[in-house]
Amino acid sequence: MDEELDPREADRIRRRDRDAEAEARELLRPGMGKVFKQIQDAQTRAAREAAPGDRKPSSRPRPKR
Repeated sequence: MDEELDPREADRIRRRDRDAEAEARELLRPGMGKVFKQIQDAQTRAAREAAPGDRKPSSRPRPKR
């Protein structure tokens, strides 16, 4: 892009880039780790509750006691 951009167009591009970066930074705020952990816990819980009969039995024999 060796062409010189119109100053208004350059400002628009800078605003767009700044807004996109702000959305990415939002996920790095303090406390967002807790939200991420809550989402993971909910997904794990949902996976455990989802039709336990759908799993294939283990092909390894169980050790005798």
